[in-house]
Amino acid sequence: MSKVPRSRVLGPLADYADGLRTELDRLGYTAMSKELKVNQVGRLSRWMADQRLEAGDLDRARLTAFLATMASSRRRPPTVAAMKPLLDVLRSRGVLSDDMECAEPPGPLDELMDDYRTWMIADRGLAVRTIGRYEMTARRFLTGRVTAGRSGIGVRGVTTTAVTEFLLAETSRGLARGSLQGRVAELRSLLRFLYLKEFLDSEVARAVPPLPGWKDTAVPPRMAAAQVQALLASCDLATRAGMRDHAMLGLLWRLGLRSAEVASLSLDNMLWRAGEVVVRGKGQREDHLPLPTDVGDSVTRYILKARPNSESRRLFLTVHAPHRPLWPTAVSQVVWRQSRRAGLAPFRAHLLRHALATDLLDRGVKLPEIAQVLRQRDLATTAVYAKVDHTTLRGLALPWPVIR
Repeated sequence: MSKVPRSRVLGPLADYADGLRTELDRLGYTAMSKELKVNQVGRLSRWMADQRLEAGDLDRARLTAFLATMASSRRRPPTVAAMKPLLDVLRSRGVLSDDMECAEPPGPLDELMDDYRTWMIADRGLAVRTIGRYEMTARRFLTGRVTAGRSGIGVRGVTTTAVTEFLLAETSRGLARGSLQGRVAELRSLLRFLYLKEFLDSEVARAVPPLPGWKDTAVPPRMAAAQVQALLASCDLATRAGMRDHAMLGLLWRLGLRSAEVASLSLDNMLWRAGEVVVRGKGQREDHLPLPTDVGDSVTRYILKARPNSESRRLFLTVHAPHRPLWPTAVSQVVWRQSRRAGLAPFRAHLLRHALATDLLDRGVKLPEIAQVLRQRDLATTAVYAKVDHTTLRGLALPWPVIR
């Protein structure tokens, strides 16, 4: 096996190269990616030497100036946040003060979003995932108004026309009807907040048009058991990513978890002695679900052989360093990627929840029991699966009249 050559660091940052390597080892970087990071720091150190700067002279403005020199020569130049391991080492040695942050300094829009987030928590009592989704839409809406040539942070002069244009643009992206309904609710929430804070003179939220369409018109999609097995078999269990993805797919398929519920699982949620997993779902609901043996084996294999060493208690982490908890979108992207590898039409994580419900229905399980498995409080939500219960529906069908 070839040894990865060590990058040389010359200049004012040379004394901190070994400390940087130690920090990168702690974060879980591979030998190759670690030396690439050190190489970037070496270039920074040589640039600082040309500018006659010492290590303590490094600040955000000078770091940004250095990164600008790399932007023209690289397809994906490093960012200020990518230099965080170096900055942490310099802080630990007392070279830099703690007030030099990696993140961009907050602007007027960030301050508005902080107030909006506080309002959603204190006045609306929304769940954390809902708050994140509402804030994301609010940022996109207001940022779009600023980039369109409007001054400030985009809150002045908001009209129903501007809201309608935004919703039409969302429609052109090919979003599903449920996602578009979510956009309407998210915009109404933002507009109510802006009106209460006196950014708007009129309550524009009342004029936001609802999304037309009949409720519960779609038929839940079906997925054959052979397709699910092909999806699970597409995971390469010889790799760390394959072991992780196989464990996540098992939780989605066997327990009917949502992608956000899988992403939020922690090591503390796995009650091994009881054979249960604690799931925190919608409405801050907490359920203890039995852990099937095959799924438990898959999760155990991931923890023992593939999960990176990390201070985070989240169960599923990114494969590449720095190891961070997965977002719900990342869980759904895993399903999308593995479905393509299995030779299936690509789909998202929620289809596995439908697949579990229809599989139980085919096995003769009643709708109230399926509602308990899916943790749905309103039986009317589960009743949509009656549309695919062909055996029972045949008994309800009237005979076709014969004219003689």
